[in-house]
Amino acid sequence: MIAYQHYPVIIVMGLFLAAFLIEIFGSRNRVIRGILAVGSLGASLVMLLLLVPHVLFKGEVISYWMGNWEPVAGYAIGIGYEVDGLGLVFALVCCMVAFLSCIYALEYLKHDEHKGHYYTLYLMLTGAVLGMTMTGDIFNMFIMIEIICFSGSALIAFRNWDEGALEGALKYFMMDSVGSKLVLLGVALLYLQAHTLNMAQLASYLHSHMTPVSVLAFAVLFGGFAVKAFIMPCHTPVAEGHTMAPASISMMLSCAVMKTGVYGMIRLLYVLFRAIDLPSVQVLVTAFGCLTMFGGAVMALCQSRLKRLLAFSSISQIGYVITAVGTYSAIGMTGALFHVFNHSLFKGIAFLCAGTVIHATGYNDMDKMGGLARKMPRTMICFLVSAMAIAGLPPFNGFVSKWMIYQAIYEKGIESGNFWYIFVCVVAVATSSITLAYFLKPLQSVFFGQLPADCKDAADPPFLMRLPVTVMAALCLIAGVFYKPFVQYILTPAVNSIFNITKYIDSMMGEGYSAAAGFTDVEVAPAQFHYWDPVMWLVLFVVILAGVIVFLAATGRSRGTVLQAASEENEKYAVFFSGEKSEYSHVTGTDLFWGFRKAMSGFITWIRGMHTGSINDYASWIVWASAIVIVYMFAFVFRGGV
Repeated sequence: MIAYQHYPVIIVMGLFLAAFLIEIFGSRNRVIRGILAVGSLGASLVMLLLLVPHVLFKGEVISYWMGNWEPVAGYAIGIGYEVDGLGLVFALVCCMVAFLSCIYALEYLKHDEHKGHYYTLYLMLTGAVLGMTMTGDIFNMFIMIEIICFSGSALIAFRNWDEGALEGALKYFMMDSVGSKLVLLGVALLYLQAHTLNMAQLASYLHSHMTPVSVLAFAVLFGGFAVKAFIMPCHTPVAEGHTMAPASISMMLSCAVMKTGVYGMIRLLYVLFRAIDLPSVQVLVTAFGCLTMFGGAVMALCQSRLKRLLAFSSISQIGYVITAVGTYSAIGMTGALFHVFNHSLFKGIAFLCAGTVIHATGYNDMDKMGGLARKMPRTMICFLVSAMAIAGLPPFNGFVSKWMIYQAIYEKGIESGNFWYIFVCVVAVATSSITLAYFLKPLQSVFFGQLPADCKDAADPPFLMRLPVTVMAALCLIAGVFYKPFVQYILTPAVNSIFNITKYIDSMMGEGYSAAAGFTDVEVAPAQFHYWDPVMWLVLFVVILAGVIVFLAATGRSRGTVLQAASEENEKYAVFFSGEKSEYSHVTGTDLFWGFRKAMSGFITWIRGMHTGSINDYASWIVWASAIVIVYMFAFVFRGGV
């Protein structure tokens, strides 16, 4: 029997090997292709689940040295794989997403050509995602990032006959490459100073060797991982990529690939540099998170194309995670990891349902759809579950994780006495309201209202396309109702591994290595989650009220006058209308919430104008964001923090 310590490298190499075998034997044989793809992903998921008792229940950290090249005289030379609670949770989430998406694709891609190439690239993408979450070598992490970039770009362009697919793939590739090069620059700077690439040894070294070079390395790595997580203003690859990719790949990009950026950010902030304990860094991280969650939500509200709306929604939800990471608290990290898991579920449902609808109707434009609830009731129910979960409505999982994040931000503001966090809390709650609003758009435009004549043949998909969506919808409800065991046995050990990293270092470098470097664990109070605390509900009400008052004060203006009564041909826009022809009664996504969009027209016009579609402009955003982080780090952090 193979020892469980070998599972991490077997998982990664097994997926790469399966990709190679599909290209040789499965290009023209559907059965072999399906067995290799689903079988390798299923086996990987089983092996990860078998690691749960050892890593999460017993608190072990699994280390594996490639070629048995263990450290010599306290110096790491070989490539090591290391799995702690944090890495295992991310690997489990990503592997679950990949497995369910692969099952969906078996039927979804039934009529596509070159499916062998698809599954080869798909397994390479999955193997690189899992490799990034389980490697202990920062250069090996960069290699996995490059594989993700190349395979992801190719998969976006898989349906290259679809208008815009090649353009979307090119934009994704170019912007993701900028992020990859920032990561490579950061790795090179770290190696220049520390002469090692092992993250455990780097963490020990950087603990007592913060120099201008290491601060610069932190800043460019921050920018690189921000691109991978699609944090604003490094978010531009996601819109075209998600929109033009097949639905199964859109799910992977949103629910797995984006998570690798979040994982890298957490490793950077909490392990490699442990810079998150500085108040100035906490403000920096929460500022990027706040911008991302609000900006993504507003952009989603303006979309008329279904998958593009979901793409900006993914950006917004990652903003919640990054904001929680910046609170530097047990409850904040618990909420962040829970939201990572939850987002993979409810956004996976949304993308697969969107793929089902587009597959059935041929449309991505919500203004051309309507009334599909009568033709696709199962799809509508699952999408409704996704909408309620992502908006944070009880009893679904999104409510629990968002409530944890609200609580973490509010408590951070009270403990620090910094009004900034109270403002962030107001923005977070307001963003949830916008989230509910923009998810009402596809519900109204796609599933309710009048059924267009050219959508009359739409129907719920076959079983293999329904199964993953149904499983994830059930998990959204289960995780929301029975959240306590999940938090206690899965998330709490993962959070402990983030704050107490001496075991991570000693497992790789040898017992006592962290102590010799002067490294100690961080004492953090256990997460106390107040689900039904009346005081917290009162605080939430006050925060919402304050947000509404601020919004009304900022956007208040004269209601104006009606200049012209609605004509008979344009009855739809009358102040009151009833009894008109039935084709005028359908309210599309463009019409819904036009009043809100009108009130924020200045901001929306500005942010739309910024999205020029130019690769040069988008690349400059990333460069400017990285430059701002560099200046900020030298102005505040290198001088000792604020």
